[in-house]
Amino acid sequence: MKQHLPLKDVQLEKRIFRNRVFISMGIVLFFLILLVSRYAYLQIISYEEFSTASDKNRIRLQPLAPARGYIYDRNGILLADNYPVFSATLSRADVDDIDATLARLTPVLNLTEDDIKGFQSRIKTSRKTERVAIKLNLTEQDIAQFSEIKYQFPGVNIETQMTRYYPHGELFAHVIGYVGRINDKELKKIDKDAYAGTNLIGKIGVEKSYEDLLHGVPGNESVEADAFGNVLRHLGRKDPIRGNDLFLSLDYGLQMVASEQLAGRRGAIVAMDPNTGEVLALVSSPSFNPNLFVTGISTTNYAALRDNLDQPLYNRAVQGVYPPGSTIKPMFGLGGIHYGYVDWQTAISDPGYFTLPGDSHRFRDHKKSGHGSVNMHKAQVVSCDTYFYVLSYRMGIEKMNTWMRQFGFGEKTGIDLPSESSGLYPNPEWKMRTREAKWLKGETISVSIGQGAFTSTPLQLAMATAITANQGSKVTPHVLRESRGAKNFKVHNGTHGKIDFNGKPEDWIKMRAAMVDVIQSGTGKGIKSGLQYQIAAKTGTAQVKSIAQGKRYNEALLTDRQLDHGLFVGFAPAEKPEIAIAVILENGRGGSAATALARPVFDYWLLKREKDPIRPSAAQISGGLMTAGLKPSELPSGNNILQADQSALPTATQRD
Repeated sequence: MKQHLPLKDVQLEKRIFRNRVFISMGIVLFFLILLVSRYAYLQIISYEEFSTASDKNRIRLQPLAPARGYIYDRNGILLADNYPVFSATLSRADVDDIDATLARLTPVLNLTEDDIKGFQSRIKTSRKTERVAIKLNLTEQDIAQFSEIKYQFPGVNIETQMTRYYPHGELFAHVIGYVGRINDKELKKIDKDAYAGTNLIGKIGVEKSYEDLLHGVPGNESVEADAFGNVLRHLGRKDPIRGNDLFLSLDYGLQMVASEQLAGRRGAIVAMDPNTGEVLALVSSPSFNPNLFVTGISTTNYAALRDNLDQPLYNRAVQGVYPPGSTIKPMFGLGGIHYGYVDWQTAISDPGYFTLPGDSHRFRDHKKSGHGSVNMHKAQVVSCDTYFYVLSYRMGIEKMNTWMRQFGFGEKTGIDLPSESSGLYPNPEWKMRTREAKWLKGETISVSIGQGAFTSTPLQLAMATAITANQGSKVTPHVLRESRGAKNFKVHNGTHGKIDFNGKPEDWIKMRAAMVDVIQSGTGKGIKSGLQYQIAAKTGTAQVKSIAQGKRYNEALLTDRQLDHGLFVGFAPAEKPEIAIAVILENGRGGSAATALARPVFDYWLLKREKDPIRPSAAQISGGLMTAGLKPSELPSGNNILQADQSALPTATQRD
C-alpha cells in the first residue's frame, strides 16, 4: 500500500529560519560590540600609553643640557669658561647587555674602574632613553679606535658635550671652586629633571654656592632614531635656557699681586672694600689646579693633593682658624671704652708682666723690661700686652665675649662661599660644655691678646678691620657683585647696622690715629718708606708652640712648622678707606713678615690699578690650557677666554 508523506509545514520552517538568523546576528553583533569596545579601549582610554610605547621604537625625547653660566671678575676677565669635549654615551633603550658592552669597550676607550663605577651609578637613575656618558674628554686616539669598530657597538655613540675650564688654574681655585661629576649622594638630593643630560655639578666655591644660578634650565628634542639609536631626523625642539653669568667682586690684578706675595709659602690674604663688603682678593696658599677635577681626577693626582703636608685643598682664608694675636687689640680697646673701664687718658705702669691678685704667675709682655707708662694710644702703637692684661681683668670674659662678637668673632661672617669656619671666641659656658671644666681667670688674660683658645679666620679679621674702618658700620663679605641672566638675583652692596657703642664718634677717629702710628713709628714701621697714602694697621704674632713659665722664646730650638705665625690687618687710605686687608703668614716668625706682604697689595689697589692694570696674556691662557690637557685649537671658534664682550659687563706672651 502506498505511503502518503505529510504536507510541508512552511510556517514552522520560516520560524526556525528566522530564529536562526536572529541568533546568528546576535552572535555577530556581540562580537562586533566586543571588538569595538576593545578598539575603543586601545585607541581612547589607553591611547597615550600605547602611543608612547610605539613611538619609543622610533621617536625619542632627548634632553638638552643648558650651557653653564660664565664667571667673570669685576673687570670682565673670564674666570670660568665652557668648552666642548667628546664623550662616549649610551642609553638603556639601545643596549641589551650593558655590562657586556662595558667589558668590550674597556680596552677600546681605556676605561678605568672609576669610569665604570661612575657610569653604572648614573645609568641606574637615568630614563630608559636618556643617553648617559660612559667617559668624558675622549682623546683623538680613543675616538679613532672606536670609529674603526663602531659597528660592533650598536647604541654606543660619540657625542660632543660642554664641560668646564678654568683659564687661570690655581689663581682663583679656592674662590671659584670647580665642578665635578654628580655622585650618588648628590643624585638623591637634586631634581633629576633639572639635571637631565648633565653630568656636572658645582662641588666647592662659587660653583657650589651659586649652582642654581649657574646651571640653567634644560630643554629637550624629539628625534626619530633607528634600531641602533642613530638619529634619522629631528621632529621638534625646546631650547634650554643657559645659566646666569656671574660677575664677581674679585679683581684679577689684585688677586695676582696677593698670590705673588705668598708664592711658595703657606698663608692667606683677604682684601675687602669696607664700604660695600665686596671681597677684592681672596688668596689661600698653596693652591691647586681645579681643571684636574672637572672630568674626574685620577687616584694618583688626588692622593698627591690629599696627602700633601701643606694641604693645598684647604682654603685657609675661609676655613683656616688661627690665634689672631695682637691684631684684635684695636677692637678690644674700643670695648674697654664702650664699657667705661678705660679712656684715652687711662694709663698703667708696665713692668714687663702682669700678675693676678693672690697669684704669683707672671703673664709676660713681649718686651721683657716693659714699656713704662702706657695709655691706650701707646698700647696700640707698641702693642703693649700688659695694658690689655689689665683691661681684660677689669672687663671679664663675659663682657669681652659680648663685645667682640659684634665684630664677627666666634661666628660665621655669612660670606657666599661654602664650608666657612666660625672660629672660636671662648667663654665659661663653652669650656664647661666641651671640656667639662671651669673657666680660669688666667684664660681671660690669654684671650685678651688673641691667644689661648681664641681662634679666627683671616676672613673674620678682614671683616672686623672693615668694621673698624667704617667706625662701627657693619658689612658682610661677599664675592658676587652681579648676576645677569634669566633668573633674578639681587646682591646687597653696603653696610647694615652699627656696632652697639657707648663711646663717642671721636673714639673711632682716635683709634684710627693710633693705628696710623703703628705704621709711622710702631710695630709696622718697616713698610712706611715711600708711602704715598696713610695706612691704619695692627700687626700680630701668634704662638704655635707654647712657652713654659720662666722660659724664653728660642727660635733655634723649634722646627720650621713650630715657628710663630705672622699676622697683619689694616685699611687705607686711613681717612677715607677703600680697602681693608688681613694677612696670615704661617710660621712667618712674626708680624713684620706679614706686614711686608700687605704693602704691595695696598700699592696696587690705590696707585697702580687704574694706571697700569694687570691683565692675563694669551700666553698665560695657552699655558693653562696645556695644564688642563687641552690645546688652544680645541676650543670653539670665537670663544674669548681672555675677556668678556664689554657690552655684557656689568699662651700669654705676645710679640710683634
